Amino acid sequence: MERKNGLEDYSVIRGKKRMRFGYTTGSCAAAACKGAARMLLGGGNLDRVELMTPKGILLSLELEDVRREKNAVSCGVRKDAGDDPDTTNGILVCARVEKDSSMVGVLVDGGAGVGRVTRPGLSRKVGEAAINPVPMDMIRREAEAAASEYDYRGGLRVTISVPGGEEIAEKTFNPRLGIVGGISILGTSGIVEPMSEKALIRSIEVEMRQRVSLGEEYLLVTPGNYGADYLREHMDLPFEKNIKCSNYVGETIDMAVNLGAKGILFVAHIGKFVKVGAGIMNTHSHSADGRMEVLAACAARAGSGISCVREILDCGTTDEALDVLQREKLLSPAMDLLMEKIQFYLDHRSYEQILLGAVVFSNVYGYLGQTRDAKKLADRIREK
Repeated sequence: MERKNGLEDYSVIRGKKRMRFGYTTGSCAAAACKGAARMLLGGGNLDRVELMTPKGILLSLELEDVRREKNAVSCGVRKDAGDDPDTTNGILVCARVEKDSSMVGVLVDGGAGVGRVTRPGLSRKVGEAAINPVPMDMIRREAEAAASEYDYRGGLRVTISVPGGEEIAEKTFNPRLGIVGGISILGTSGIVEPMSEKALIRSIEVEMRQRVSLGEEYLLVTPGNYGADYLREHMDLPFEKNIKCSNYVGETIDMAVNLGAKGILFVAHIGKFVKVGAGIMNTHSHSADGRMEVLAACAARAGSGISCVREILDCGTTDEALDVLQREKLLSPAMDLLMEKIQFYLDHRSYEQILLGAVVFSNVYGYLGQTRDAKKLADRIREK
């Protein structure tokens, strides 16, 4: 009899088809850590553990490949991505928890099959394992909870590994980001929610239609969480009016025109919106890239030498390229040129039927620039 994992009642309907929720590699790593830590400190055997995810959904996950050593226990949890297409579906994410009396607290690192960061600009520092902040907190929390429950005062070393992770990573965007040796441990909610492209665009349209019907002629749009966070923390604009457009910049503009909106102000991270400077209106990495090519072209137009252009083209992240521009004292003029290009292609997409603009930032450098009509749009949004 198949055991329930806690997601049986969670699904969405896409094109008249029921699509199951799944759970992330971060949830797998945290659950494996919980199982290994409790078997190490409490003795006995466990065949599954319960894990509360950041989304508030309680999972019940089976433990596999349990191994015992003198001062360590390891086990794994197999990922189920539900009905979301995912390269990592079905992989085993393992955690080895070891007692270490020479330290206090919990130390989490990546082992075989977990990527390691080699370039700056990501959420982890160069040299660290590619375990994103939320999964890292989940893993550490489970180890600390086990230590507290069993009154263990020594240190715990937690090593997350993924058998076959290095091969799987070649099918992901990790090599382009400078993450080598394996996959990333990801997930901000702990849960994978399947979402088709058509359904996601439709959901954006539904929200936009509602805004326009309420009299909001000028719309405030962010591609994702980074943009929303920057808007909330750094801009004097009504955060509650924010619409998330994901990667669908072009479709968002088209829908705004069709719905009779008068303008859109985008607040966007450069990692996404630098692509708009090349006329790329779907910013997903699967659709197109061109980030370094655009920044290299802006650098050349700002007066850089060929060695600077080549260095930017070899960068893996936009923040790494911005470091080069900053070092060469070209960041400001290059960003001015990029804003001109972004404005041009935004206007080109709408055939200048509505007012369009963008404020662009980076997590490292903060505000980078805004397009010609951004201030006018911000003023009109505030007026409403």
